Amino acid sequence: MRAGERFSEDMRQGVHIAMGGFALALPLIPWWQSVVLASLAVVLNIFALQKLLGVRLYRPGERRRRLTSGIVLYPLAIVGLLLVFSARVDIVAAAWGILAAGDGMATIVGRRWPIAAIPWNRRKSVGGSLALAVFGGAAGAALAWWCREPVVPPAYAWYPLVAFAAAAVAAAVETIPISLDDNVSVTASAAAVLWALSLVSTDLAVAAVQSRAWSLPLALSANIIVAAAGYRAGTVTTPGAIAGAGLGTVILVCTGLAGWTLLLVSFACAVVTSRLGLARKQALGIAEERGGRRGAGNAFANTGVAGVAAVMSVVTYAHGTGRLAFVAALVAGASDTVASEIGKAWGRRTFLVTTGRGVPPGTSGAMSVEGTLAGIASATLLSAAAAALALTSWPLVPAVVAAATAGALVESLMGATLEPRGVVNNDVLNFLNTSVAALAAVELSRLI
Repeated sequence: MRAGERFSEDMRQGVHIAMGGFALALPLIPWWQSVVLASLAVVLNIFALQKLLGVRLYRPGERRRRLTSGIVLYPLAIVGLLLVFSARVDIVAAAWGILAAGDGMATIVGRRWPIAAIPWNRRKSVGGSLALAVFGGAAGAALAWWCREPVVPPAYAWYPLVAFAAAAVAAAVETIPISLDDNVSVTASAAAVLWALSLVSTDLAVAAVQSRAWSLPLALSANIIVAAAGYRAGTVTTPGAIAGAGLGTVILVCTGLAGWTLLLVSFACAVVTSRLGLARKQALGIAEERGGRRGAGNAFANTGVAGVAAVMSVVTYAHGTGRLAFVAALVAGASDTVASEIGKAWGRRTFLVTTGRGVPPGTSGAMSVEGTLAGIASATLLSAAAAALALTSWPLVPAVVAAATAGALVESLMGATLEPRGVVNNDVLNFLNTSVAALAAVELSRLI
């Protein structure tokens, strides 16, 4: 450290925000040049930034782990955006703006005007989250508008405003109590929302609202009744009941009785298997928390992707694809729970998927033969039920089963490697499981 030099959070966030200005160049230079420049920024930040600016940008202890520091992950996230969304420079720019201005201002405002701590993550503040949503949304919208010209076919005139929704979701994701770097979580969540909403057709969205608005009161009433019954039966907490009622309403309105039936059957599978072998689970200390009641986080983690897919099935032209993703996400969430609960109840040998080494039941990332077979069996039955309900076709049942199995495997891999370090938690793993399953099912369907 140079004489008199010390870390400055304000300076770090100032640089963080200022770097978003380079997004203005995205429509002016070829895509490959953007990738090269962003990659050079990664190299520069690893090997030369400290020599150029000293340690004022590095938080205590960060210099010893330069490769995993936010200073390196920031430009690396931009490289990822450019590679994934090579044809949508507006998505890259908007997500970059949300990361730069939103995440940067969240820290600045959160330190000075926190308002109140977030109840489930005391390290985050209401003031910081609001700043991320407002400043990130504004920067993302401005950059999406600036980069609209190169997009083919042209995006709708309203599309830049989607950045506010993306920033709000990113602000919510940032409050999850995990150690995953904000440069990764904010960028990924914002880009995912921007991409999903880029598929929406204005005509279809208006038609969906006009044709389905009448069913909203009935759907909401039915789901309130089911949620209240679930609460009285001890299967959900109050926040879980509210979240479940909201998601159930969306699914009932968008997919009808068939989709809602699959949702209820999937939830029933999770509830029933959670209670199997309960005495053994309680004795080992691996039973579900809160006496088996599922909270709002669990509802969004297991059903959030299905809810989004249900909406996409009516507001985009990919009706069948949206339905398939909906089915795969529900099946993956339910079958993974079945596998986990059966494994904890009756698994004779539990092992880590990464090493094959035997571990105690309930260990993060652990699998058992009994649980795995139960998961595959439940995925098969639920997929068949979806086909019988005409939510998908019978030839796609194997694709859904394979996708659900792939999602469970990815969850186990991440659970064994990342969850012990606090990088992800169980809800994040469940969300990733259903996301992977939905994407895998769509890709596999193209081969059938």
